[in-house]
Amino acid sequence: MSGPLPDTILERAKAQGLTVTCAESCTGGMVAAALTDLAGSSAIFEQGFVTYSNRAKQEMLGVCAATLEAFGAVSEQVCAEMAAGARAAAQADVAVSISGIAGPGGSEFKPEGRVCFGLADARGVQCETVEFGALGRAAVRAAATEHALQLILAALRRA
Repeated sequence: MSGPLPDTILERAKAQGLTVTCAESCTGGMVAAALTDLAGSSAIFEQGFVTYSNRAKQEMLGVCAATLEAFGAVSEQVCAEMAAGARAAAQADVAVSISGIAGPGGSEFKPEGRVCFGLADARGVQCETVEFGALGRAAVRAAATEHALQLILAALRRA
């Protein structure tokens, strides 16, 4: 997914001397791939985390078992811990996290297309949930990747 958005992130982060990381679940590394598709990305991106399972979220990012139990993996609470954990583990300035129901499937309480995001930077952690709808697995993952990149860029603009 090289293009204007990853290019802008790379240019801005380099100009500001900031680093970026990501903690991905339903996107399976698509954000990291979009950022590292670019020549020169090593100046801003050292590592990312694909934590598809709850165990991986706990082991790699320090997500609490109690948070997973209480709220489920697709929740703003878990995304907050994922983003904070990724930022700390990568020693990055900005971290985005993603966990969602790409489909097919879902449930009455967590429908297909629901994706939670976390953004951790020097100002703290902010989270949001976006309902992309039942667009199909590939489209939900692409939309979530694009949204995560937008969150990174917004954080860089605030820095």
